[in-house]
Amino acid sequence: MGYHGRCFDGCTSAVLFTRLYRAIGQKNAQIEFRALAHQKGHVPGTAELDGDENAILDFKYTTSPALTWWFDHHQSAFANAEDRAHFDADRSGRKFYDPACTSCTKLITAVAQEKFGIRWEDLAELVRWADIIDSARFESPGVAVELLEPALQLMTVIEVSDDAFCTSLIPRLDAGGLAVASAPDVRARFEPIQREHLEAVKRVRQRARCEGEVVHFDLTEWNMDGFNKFIGYYLFPDAAYSVGVTASARRAKVSVGSNPWSPHKRRHDISRLCEKYGGGGHPAVGAVTLPGSDVAEARRVGLEIARTLRDA
Repeated sequence: MGYHGRCFDGCTSAVLFTRLYRAIGQKNAQIEFRALAHQKGHVPGTAELDGDENAILDFKYTTSPALTWWFDHHQSAFANAEDRAHFDADRSGRKFYDPACTSCTKLITAVAQEKFGIRWEDLAELVRWADIIDSARFESPGVAVELLEPALQLMTVIEVSDDAFCTSLIPRLDAGGLAVASAPDVRARFEPIQREHLEAVKRVRQRARCEGEVVHFDLTEWNMDGFNKFIGYYLFPDAAYSVGVTASARRAKVSVGSNPWSPHKRRHDISRLCEKYGGGGHPAVGAVTLPGSDVAEARRVGLEIARTLRDA
């Protein structure tokens, strides 16, 4: 099973699909989880689709005949028109796409209820938070940045942990739901991450500049794999968009988003803008991921996207 790696919605999608797959007759199936990462020009292929049955969740579509199940809700789910036509022609009844759905977890939940008559009341809170997180429907920037909710603390751990640890959380979330957020090993990971997060807030405060409703910051001088995407709005409440550039040995990344609390109407589809540079995402948030050696290119892309958001 391939799932969107280091992503709360990706992990919870894997939990929900595991439940669904076992409920419809595969109770004793051996399931292997594989975290997937967006990279320019890459779609899952033979290396990822090597099971007797293969599912991809919260990630781009592939026309591979080895793909058995697929769930996604991203605007950028299809690499091209041919891939979309391939999906539209599919009659398996096991591939589901809804760009209006606010999370992949919510999509799987809806399909389980409507197509298979299955509900999981014990995971209702997990599903609710996955949907809040993936659609960025927080009450305020403070809720998103101060990280007082257990679900947001778990989200933070997932986003910065290695793939192996994130994968290990999937069966634990299946068994215990959000109670996993209070587990000693999760707490042990969160506490130093929280300290790093507070340092990231300081770095963004130091580097960020807001021009024409766009807050832009370059954090590539530090070894950072990511940051809380709401810091820009926390520091600059009037900003309509945020563009942040980070770099680590693993990747260089341009994170782009629109402020869900902004009084300004969003004028851009972020997913389409990021697609121009090999990335993707949702209409309101997206990213471009490059190899760790391409820091200069990530900086260039970040500046270009910020300029596009300001000028249009």
